[in-house]
Amino acid sequence: MPPRLGPRGTENEDFLTRVTGQKWSRNHYFVFFHTFFSFAMIHATRKTLATVKPSIIHTWTSNSTGPPFMESEEHATRFLGLLDTSFMITYAMGLFISGTLGDHYNPRKMLSIGMACSAFSVFCFGFLTETYHIYSAPLYVFLWILNGFSQSVGWPIEVAIMGNWFGKNARGTVMGVWSACGSVGNIIGTLIASHVLGFGYQYPFLIICSLLFSYSIIVYFQLPSAPWDLDSGSHHESDAKEKLELNRPPPLGFFRTWLIPGVISFSLAFACLKFVNDGFFFWLPYYLHDGLNWPETFADALSTWYDVGGIIASIVAGAASDRMKSRTSLIFYMLLASFVSLYVYSQSPASYTWNAFLLLLAGFFVGGPLNMISSSVVADLGKSDKLKGNAEALATVTGIIDGTGSCGSAVGQFMIPNIQHWYGWNAVFYGFMAMMACTTLCIAPVLRKERRKQQRMKYRENKALLNSDSDSTDSEDGVFLSNKTTRRKHHGTPQSTFI
Repeated sequence: MPPRLGPRGTENEDFLTRVTGQKWSRNHYFVFFHTFFSFAMIHATRKTLATVKPSIIHTWTSNSTGPPFMESEEHATRFLGLLDTSFMITYAMGLFISGTLGDHYNPRKMLSIGMACSAFSVFCFGFLTETYHIYSAPLYVFLWILNGFSQSVGWPIEVAIMGNWFGKNARGTVMGVWSACGSVGNIIGTLIASHVLGFGYQYPFLIICSLLFSYSIIVYFQLPSAPWDLDSGSHHESDAKEKLELNRPPPLGFFRTWLIPGVISFSLAFACLKFVNDGFFFWLPYYLHDGLNWPETFADALSTWYDVGGIIASIVAGAASDRMKSRTSLIFYMLLASFVSLYVYSQSPASYTWNAFLLLLAGFFVGGPLNMISSSVVADLGKSDKLKGNAEALATVTGIIDGTGSCGSAVGQFMIPNIQHWYGWNAVFYGFMAMMACTTLCIAPVLRKERRKQQRMKYRENKALLNSDSDSTDSEDGVFLSNKTTRRKHHGTPQSTFI
């Protein structure tokens, strides 16, 4: 079972208390660490396919045991695009479902089952089919669709678990750091693949799915989904736990959750943003290999700089947003900067140093807003004051926003290989910039509304300050006003006239 609450007052806890405004127990460390790396393992399994695409294409087009599975490299590339699209469509559908279920059923059990099913499908897809030379397009599609549906359980439930443990004061900083788990998983998957790819593309799949399955066991037996899931050591604590569970607010429901202010706008913005981010996720190693003619293992290692930029942005922007009046304004300005970073990267020279630096900038301004919306913003919306404590909606909000984003990503994975084939890689980057423009337009109404709200609040504060000054002046002149009123009454003047 997870470690019990430990004594407070250690140096680390004091530091984190000052930074996040929330006291950390041993359980907070435990939940943060294991949710972080469990989702990192989920993301690593997705990244593996993107990393080994050149090897898969080579194997499918030059099968030594019989006729080639694919007629040409073009057919293999388009089929991989179809797999990515199928994955994202199923993943999006699963997010809408699992997000709602996460607010109704035990999150820990759902998460562990989803991770185990994903590990099984990845093992069959990448390892068994290549080891036993089973090349079947319907089988590949079925296994990758199963993987997409299984992995859809991960993000909304992980965010809901984090939201249960960490309060509003710590949300930007903690969720900003935690949301880097996807980028860390991408780096883990890429590094594993680049080191063992020489033995065959099936071995990266074997290692990653083994790690994912191991983590599913840890999650099932040890991860507490909320403070009230902890085992109680006494009858009094058991009664308190039962009372806390009974007092939990009921789930809001899928359709009513769409009506929470900001959910629709951020969902549409996330769809456009995920189009771009997942374009880098699925196709960056292939672009570096095919477009810039770098060796596959070299291209895999270089692509990690995009994820490094996303990690840095998650930490910096998350901490900064806690000290700002609006997270939306910070996201908006980062999106504006992303136009420049994408255009400059599209013109980058074939230099490792320059390419790594420009990838870092692109990851910062594209991956940063994506991580903030998918973690801190959805936590704000799911725990919104508009709910007035009468409903739980965090997992549902996460499923809606991430599910809508995955729909946009599915469209992108279908379009990118076709655009690249007909118009070249420069057209792909111009398409990315157009989608970033759509993201900015979707967020603009939310930002405008927030600024109007801030102006109204500032007006009320100034008015209250003036009223307090006026009351102070009236109290100082109270004797004079009282005498003057008395004299006017004596002469027959109505009091209302004086007022």
